[in-house]
Amino acid sequence: MPFALDRRKLAWPFVVAALIVAASHRSRLGHTGVEGGDKMVHFAVFGLLATLVCRLGTGWRAAGWALLATSAFGALDEWHQSFVPERSADVQDWIADTVGAALAVALYTGVAAYRRLLETPLRRRHPAV
Repeated sequence: MPFALDRRKLAWPFVVAALIVAASHRSRLGHTGVEGGDKMVHFAVFGLLATLVCRLGTGWRAAGWALLATSAFGALDEWHQSFVPERSADVQDWIADTVGAALAVALYTGVAAYRRLLETPLRRRHPAV
């Protein structure tokens, strides 16, 4: 199995996924006011979700599973929106979800300095003065 289960890290992907589902279930959401801003939000939020899933394992195999799971969740989320009044499924949103997830897992897995930065607790980054 590609994921080593760490209970401290396991809850966070579920929390973010639940927040995504809750937002998707709303008929109306706020707007960024920026052209294509909703795609940037999809990119960033699903990148975060993919990073949280990727943290459960190590190596490129875990990254691949994280990307696959996050992309599938994005597709299911778009399908779910097709049943919500005043919402619709959008393939471009799913593409933004998947591209954000792909970049996130590539950075987390491929750039050790980035991974160390994300994994270092804030209290150790900035000791009390």
